[in-house]
Amino acid sequence: MSASTIDMVTPRQEPLRRRYRERPEQAQIADHARTANIERDPFHGAVVAGDGEVSLDFGIHRAIGGDHDLLNPGDMLCAALAACLDSTLRMIAVRMGIALKTLAVEVKAFADVRGCLVVDRQIPVGFQRIDVGVLIEAEEHTDPAQISQLASLAERCCVVLQTLRSDIAVDTRFRGPAAVVSAE
Repeated sequence: MSASTIDMVTPRQEPLRRRYRERPEQAQIADHARTANIERDPFHGAVVAGDGEVSLDFGIHRAIGGDHDLLNPGDMLCAALAACLDSTLRMIAVRMGIALKTLAVEVKAFADVRGCLVVDRQIPVGFQRIDVGVLIEAEEHTDPAQISQLASLAERCCVVLQTLRSDIAVDTRFRGPAAVVSAE
């Protein structure tokens, strides 16, 4: 592991760790995204994510009538999990002094779209299973117990993974002159 990698992580995270210990309220964050697709067809759109105003075009999966010509929302969910777990693994590896030769995270989410298309009301809407494969190769001298600890810590600290595993409350509010109430 290069000194520059260690020098990059520690100076960024240590002051934050100290500050959040002293002032836990400052550790509260809110990520966000929004759409504004009124002039687009229902099978395409764009979502603006984060403070950087990064716009991502999306399409809808062919299994529900879309063209599947762009990332679809399920792909974005898989990408969010892969990105979060990858960066979590790399940051923790640096903190542990583990030099990684290879790291690849692959996420696949599986859904039965009959629920989404209201073909069968017994089928739940949503992904029924998500498989995550992680390939980790460290330098030869690395103790296998360190890799196990790295994997365990990364699973515990990955925000997206833990969110998907939790029973998080999601509040939906519709606004406008003819707003409807969410049907739960």
